[in-house]
Amino acid sequence: MTATRSGFDRPVRDFLTYVRIEAGLAPATLEAYARDLGDLVGTLRSNGIDSIDDVGPNDVADHLRGLSRDRGFEPTTITRHLATARVFFRWLCANGRIRKDPARLLERPTRWKRVPGVMSPRQMRKLIEAPAPEHGRLWVRDRTMLELMYAAGLRASEVTALRLDEFHETLASLTVTGKGSKQRVVPIGDPAVKWTLKYLAEVRPDLLRFDDGRDRAHLLLSFSGRPLERVAVWQIVRKYAAIAGMRNVHPHKLRHSFATHLLIGGADLRVVQDLLGHADIGTTQVYTHVDRSQLREVVRAHHPRN
Repeated sequence: MTATRSGFDRPVRDFLTYVRIEAGLAPATLEAYARDLGDLVGTLRSNGIDSIDDVGPNDVADHLRGLSRDRGFEPTTITRHLATARVFFRWLCANGRIRKDPARLLERPTRWKRVPGVMSPRQMRKLIEAPAPEHGRLWVRDRTMLELMYAAGLRASEVTALRLDEFHETLASLTVTGKGSKQRVVPIGDPAVKWTLKYLAEVRPDLLRFDDGRDRAHLLLSFSGRPLERVAVWQIVRKYAAIAGMRNVHPHKLRHSFATHLLIGGADLRVVQDLLGHADIGTTQVYTHVDRSQLREVVRAHHPRN
């Protein structure tokens, strides 16, 4: 039986094997592909489609619309799902698994693009200061994580990947490995340095429970002594957001707030681009639209006719 007649399991499995072995993609990218394709296949099957050959452009488009309508996904996340579908169906087509590529003509949802949600400096401070002794023995680690994420504009995957030797106390900076394994050096403020040193001195030594050396290089550890996982970052952020009385707070919102507050404070867009690790300044430019009141104040203060 050919792959086109055997449902979705084999084509998806073969594709993931190809991108893992032949393309050599990073583990995080492979996980994202697997999750996105799992979502797509789930939608297709729920709509009565169980053959790769039966998938049409409208089926893929309906899936993407459902991600926005039913699950509230951000446009950037939907764009990633579309990119995954494009790569998947293009590969199937190139290898003769399907006759036509159902995702070929679908466009990126640029019209869905909207300004990212940000927190005010006051809200940000309230979130970061939420961890306290009554919230468990790892509250210092949690405070350190929040401080570092806001101080350096870190993605959830970046804060979990931080290594001990990437925290530079003397220089008050972090060496961050971002997408595509690209590294950047990001300065951090005194509060982030202070809490990191407190965590290193008072908490981390007790978390080192394994002697194989695999996890000793990581900065932030879990209760079991293993490196902190991405899902745990989401859980920690949501926990303290709830304690602080805030809703709809996720790890990337700290990153949005970092960039926005820098620009409002007068930082150059190119500098913010470098700090965020954006390859394209167009990705950073969305933050220039987040505070129209700031623009009005600048014009009112500096325009010669005001």
